[in-house]
Amino acid sequence: MKKIAALTILMSMMTMNVTPVLAVENQPKQFKSMAVKSKVSDDYKYAYVNLNWWDNFNDDILNGYIEKAILNNHDLKMATINVDEYYQNVKLQFSQELPTASVGLTSAYAKLPAMMGGEKQWNFVAPAMASYEFDLFLKNRDKTKAVKKLHEASKFDERAAYISVASAVGATYLNIAKLDKIINLQEEIVASRKTIHDLMLLRNIEGITSTADTVKANKAYMAGSSDLLELKKQREKLLNQLAVLIGESPENSKELARTDLDKISYGAKIPEAIASEVITQRPDYLKAEKMVEKAGIDVRVAKKEFLPTLSLNGIALFNASNFGSLLTTSNALAALAGGATLPLFTGGARVANLKLKKDQYERILQNYYKTNITAIQEVNDAMTAIRLDEEKMNLTAKQTDLEAKDYKFNESRYNQGVISKLDLIQLKENLLVMDKLLASQKTECLVDYIGLYKATGTKL
Repeated sequence: MKKIAALTILMSMMTMNVTPVLAVENQPKQFKSMAVKSKVSDDYKYAYVNLNWWDNFNDDILNGYIEKAILNNHDLKMATINVDEYYQNVKLQFSQELPTASVGLTSAYAKLPAMMGGEKQWNFVAPAMASYEFDLFLKNRDKTKAVKKLHEASKFDERAAYISVASAVGATYLNIAKLDKIINLQEEIVASRKTIHDLMLLRNIEGITSTADTVKANKAYMAGSSDLLELKKQREKLLNQLAVLIGESPENSKELARTDLDKISYGAKIPEAIASEVITQRPDYLKAEKMVEKAGIDVRVAKKEFLPTLSLNGIALFNASNFGSLLTTSNALAALAGGATLPLFTGGARVANLKLKKDQYERILQNYYKTNITAIQEVNDAMTAIRLDEEKMNLTAKQTDLEAKDYKFNESRYNQGVISKLDLIQLKENLLVMDKLLASQKTECLVDYIGLYKATGTKL
């Protein structure tokens, strides 16, 4: 009876777990990254963005920014960490397929009741327990497969993030180059308008030009100066945006190098048609496909919830009043048990869960179909934009050539004394305005190429 009483006391204390705690010196400082450094090569990231495609712009500076973004962009780092999170979730779920085992050590000093002798003594218990859910119907295996699908889908999210950031870097860089060109042209326009205002002010003093015309010229000069400031503001904001995209501080954004817009061109030929197979290589399409597969597995798991759960449990217990004789066969108690459980009434939860999973499957399937046709639309939109914007740019280029010839002709007339300097300056502004328009349309075409690159998932 003494041993039974002692065993009862000790078994009630088995919920106490003795867990070793390691004291670690030099705890990490606040904000220090605790992410495990991966030893995997970054080559796959360059493959994500198809770095060779960017060589078509023949701009080493742009290529350098793309590479910096791949290595330093914080959104991309988060996307990569997110993939690892899903991988760890797979490992967590897989652990549910394996047996679990635990050991412990418990001690107690107890005084027994008088009816049992009234003795005072130490008792020691070393329990060892193991349990295993026998996955006869492969329910846990299916759960692991479902989590694996999420991990695979996260890889496509990562790839989509790299494509998106690379496209943003390219478009931002090209727009900065455009603004560099337009700002230079606008500065010439402002200088011309100031000259016009100064000339008209002198003519007004001499009584040749009315005050109203002089005020009008001054208003044009002020408007041009205001437009110039607005363009500079846009450029600074884009420079700050580019700095963040490549993982650098915006404080140094003004030092970011770029190539002159006139030297940037797209060297590759745009195909007249895009094969439908390209759509199936887009990361959003592939992710949608994985989500449909995952939803199908979830339905299968929901059906298996109606089946019984089979389990196997074992325990080995060592109990002794003397610690030295604790781990001996004479003080051992062992048991092995197996069983099956089947919920008889859950308030309709399992039926509702099955219907829920089926509804989710149908919704995800419809999203898959939508992703397919949306991808086709985006490719067609990109092809249309390229075709029409190129036609528009070519027309503007012809108009600009005609404007340049007209200015050259009038410059000769000015040298011959046929027209005034004021007339020549106004004609010069017309040419500068056309140059600004041409710069904007050229940039639109270059950005359109990036749009097609993104719409095809880099598979141009």
